[in-house]
Amino acid sequence: MDFILREWRRSDAADVAKYANNEKIARNLRDVFPYPYTLKDAKEFIDDCLEEDDFLMFRAIEADGHAVGSIALCRDDGMYRPRAELGYWLAEDFWGKGIMTEAVRRICKEGFARWDDLLRIYAEPYARNAGSRRVLEKAGFTLEGILRRNVFIWGEVCDSCMYALLTEEMSPAGD
Repeated sequence: MDFILREWRRSDAADVAKYANNEKIARNLRDVFPYPYTLKDAKEFIDDCLEEDDFLMFRAIEADGHAVGSIALCRDDGMYRPRAELGYWLAEDFWGKGIMTEAVRRICKEGFARWDDLLRIYAEPYARNAGSRRVLEKAGFTLEGILRRNVFIWGEVCDSCMYALLTEEMSPAGD
């Protein structure tokens, strides 16, 4: 399925409110991701994305003319500055179509090009989130370990997984 990664627009708020308002998505993201997800939440999220700085890279995932997901790299600072954390979500209607795997490849390629001192991009999905783990593995990330009883989300203590992609593992073509 065709899609594009692009900068966020304030006009995306209605799409974000529609597609992000899904308990299946919220249960696999951090507590800062609200559920139910309102138009007010969407507007605040987009405003935050538009304040991108040297440490942040936010992109909308557009398919069928709508903003159907989000992907971001957040650069760490201090002694952790050679790394960036990857985060993402995608509307349920678009799961299983290869969109997120390719979006991860594209933003990682962009991140390594933008921050020439970046050594690694990492993601920490919940161990139970098989779909997200599959996305990362298909995009070339390596499972570095399982962090047992590492997070508390939705009233449950969960394991999380540490995945990473190193600069030298990123293929020149992004594939």
